[in-house]
Amino acid sequence: MGSKYLQIKDADKVTIWVVTDNYYDANRPDKDFAKRYRAYPGHYIHAEHGLSFFIKTETAEKNGACMFDFGMDHYGVSNNIKLLGLNVASADAFALSHGHFDHYLGAKEILDENREGIKDGTPFYTGKEAFLHRYSLRPGAEAPVDIGRLEKTELESSGVKVIEVSEPMEFIPGGYLSGDIERTTSYEKPAPNLIVKRGNEMVPDSFSGEQSVFFNIKDKGLVILSGCAHAGIVNTVKHIQGITGIKKVHAVMGGFHLINAGEEKIKSTVEDIKAINPDIIIPLHCTGFEAVTAIMAEMPDAFFLNTAGTKYIF
Repeated sequence: MGSKYLQIKDADKVTIWVVTDNYYDANRPDKDFAKRYRAYPGHYIHAEHGLSFFIKTETAEKNGACMFDFGMDHYGVSNNIKLLGLNVASADAFALSHGHFDHYLGAKEILDENREGIKDGTPFYTGKEAFLHRYSLRPGAEAPVDIGRLEKTELESSGVKVIEVSEPMEFIPGGYLSGDIERTTSYEKPAPNLIVKRGNEMVPDSFSGEQSVFFNIKDKGLVILSGCAHAGIVNTVKHIQGITGIKKVHAVMGGFHLINAGEEKIKSTVEDIKAINPDIIIPLHCTGFEAVTAIMAEMPDAFFLNTAGTKYIF
């Protein structure tokens, strides 16, 4: 691999728990790489319009752990953390994909609940503009709806150290942040109804600092994990292929933000992902029913339907 590429370490094993997601079904079958949480009396998994992951990595040199995104309802997310047997305080780092409430709202309470075990100064990685005020122009509304703002000082009061990144970097052993994602496709444009306040100006949100997470599984290829992929899931995958020089993609999973997208955008996305030819594709959260069914129809052998609480082993 030439020096122009990010020098990355192979992971021998990566385990990803989907702590919460939009959908739960206790009766869906497992796969060899995916084990679902099975509800039973008194033990019920929580699903919501939010997303959160807990990740463990194993490399030849060292193991690592992190929490990536935190969902909305900290009661529900904390319930799932307990049911899944996860130890948030064992995390070497925390990371946030972008500054939307369905990804950060649970963070403060989850950090506080685990404050005693979390080492002071544990890094909390975000991209740029994660702390700007955000708005959404809802259908039929005359004015944008205030959807909140993540406060840096509130996070740091929980003992973590906020680090804003723009370049790709290793943030846990064998786990990498994408850095700012290059935009190359013609059709993956952020939704114009999502708005950010920069200074005194209200402008469409470009999500310029959105972060994804990735790994290179030894002998299998890249595993790419997105929060919402406002930058475009094809852009995200191609960016990571470009910075690593690794073309083989083992798995793509996460929110693809194709909900309410037009037919042509969904078609173009699915065609380009199909050409990338991942072994496994797992759309979550904001992908949208139409896009999920299109992926299932076009990539039936690779497609897997996520349910909240599922544990993936790559």
